Amino acid sequence: MTLTILLVDDHPVVRAGCQSLLAEAGLGRVVEAADVATALALWRSQRPDVVILDLNLPGGAGGRDGGGMEVLRAIRAENPAVPVLIFSMHEDPAIAARALKAGAKGYVTKNDAPETLVTAVRCVLAGRVHLDHALARELALMALAPTDDPLAVLTQREREILALVGRGLTAAAIAEALGISQKTVANACTQIKDKLGADSTRALIRIAIDHGLAA
Repeated sequence: MTLTILLVDDHPVVRAGCQSLLAEAGLGRVVEAADVATALALWRSQRPDVVILDLNLPGGAGGRDGGGMEVLRAIRAENPAVPVLIFSMHEDPAIAARALKAGAKGYVTKNDAPETLVTAVRCVLAGRVHLDHALARELALMALAPTDDPLAVLTQREREILALVGRGLTAAAIAEALGISQKTVANACTQIKDKLGADSTRALIRIAIDHGLAA
């Protein structure tokens, strides 16, 4: 029986590369989606055997988790037996932990070796959880770490950016102060929101003030 794989990613080049890898491995038929609505429509019409899912997808309802998490939760609610493998640009263990908690069966980053994706798909299809050794170690350390400080999930650079956001600086001003690009600042703010469960810059400012970072 030919397996059906639902591949969800908003970058055509990434999808083409994944298609090539999966075809070469002979894993099955691949159907593609580039946004939340298409992903859910294909999920319901094609009933795939496994889903490869990017977290950063357009067309979501908004909020801290992004479109990919919306798709993951919908799939888990409708058929929790189907494995979902996260394929993400994010290497942050906190994001991986949130995805696994929401029901993902594996996590692969786009910086991993190409063959890792094929290995991961086979792993989750076999009913196992796929994590590389480094990420598994990071998650284990997170589980053992004290949780008294809600900002403990932030990197030092993210704490610096949060402090400057709390002082009312714009992305341009933060970039200039830290010697980084505005795009890096914007990406970091998205990461900080995701980690802290904040849905706006105003919420970040309040968090920074409440934790004494904006002084």
